[in-house]
Amino acid sequence: GADRDDRVTIEATYTVGEYDILILSAKESDGLESWLIDNGYKIPEGATRVLGSYIKQGMRFFVAKVNLEEQSKLGYTMLRPLQVAFESPKFMLPIRLGTVNAKGPQDLIVYTLTQTGRVETTNYRTINLPSNVDIPTFVGGEFGDFYKALFSQQVEKEGMRTVFTEYAWNMAWCDPCAANPLSQSELQELGVFWLGDASVKRGRQPQAQNVYVTRLHVRYDGKHFPDDLVFQETGDTSNFQGRYVMRHPWTGNETCDAAQQYRKQLRERQENEAVMLARLTGWDLNEIRNKIGFAGEPEKSGNWWDKLWGKN
Repeated sequence: GADRDDRVTIEATYTVGEYDILILSAKESDGLESWLIDNGYKIPEGATRVLGSYIKQGMRFFVAKVNLEEQSKLGYTMLRPLQVAFESPKFMLPIRLGTVNAKGPQDLIVYTLTQTGRVETTNYRTINLPSNVDIPTFVGGEFGDFYKALFSQQVEKEGMRTVFTEYAWNMAWCDPCAANPLSQSELQELGVFWLGDASVKRGRQPQAQNVYVTRLHVRYDGKHFPDDLVFQETGDTSNFQGRYVMRHPWTGNETCDAAQQYRKQLRERQENEAVMLARLTGWDLNEIRNKIGFAGEPEKSGNWWDKLWGKN
């Protein structure tokens, strides 16, 4: 019993926690827009064109309104996330409507759980973030700033037209582990329906199998990402994670030839790490050098005439 009027069809209604939810369909974008406005929703200028495109594709619209009275009863101060299940022949994520009223670029992180391998976008380039590089040890104390700067630098380098893979791994194992693989019950809560019974036998933890997780990260706006994200599940099961290595220098005070040679190579290594960090983040190279605290002083080459007279 769908509720119909001249503009939209209310396909379903739900009350879930602090949300009042409607599933809508429409035949004309003007009708949908006017219905939303009449029902208290603020529609950004320019939304008609995007709504019309989705209507032509036969899409439904998920509309959620916060029920303040219900939220007060539940005692939550933050809105909780919503989980939605649906079936569609299209493996895509609509992002265009969110660009209409966005104030600047937006960041989006997409996790996918699939059976055969990593997920990529078909209508935009998908590349791995830089990984397996040596960086100075001081970055460990400001890793959040480092990673934000690294991502922003890569976005700028690619002209904000690229989707980045940050993580891709089979959930059955990990080495090295960024975190423990998700359990079967956790995977099922996230929507993995093909694993079967998630019950735990006494003394045994179920092992996740045949589940591959991909984490994609994209910074986008309407100019650089004019189309929705379209995905494909690939057969690529190679593992990937952003890996940044911090090698702590040896701080002994031995004066043997091997120790002197090590200090010389260490300083060269630290300089290479500084250059790499500047390249990855766009940070000022001299400021990076000042933070490193180079191990030992560089060897003095002396004056050029000392070499001529055998004094060096």
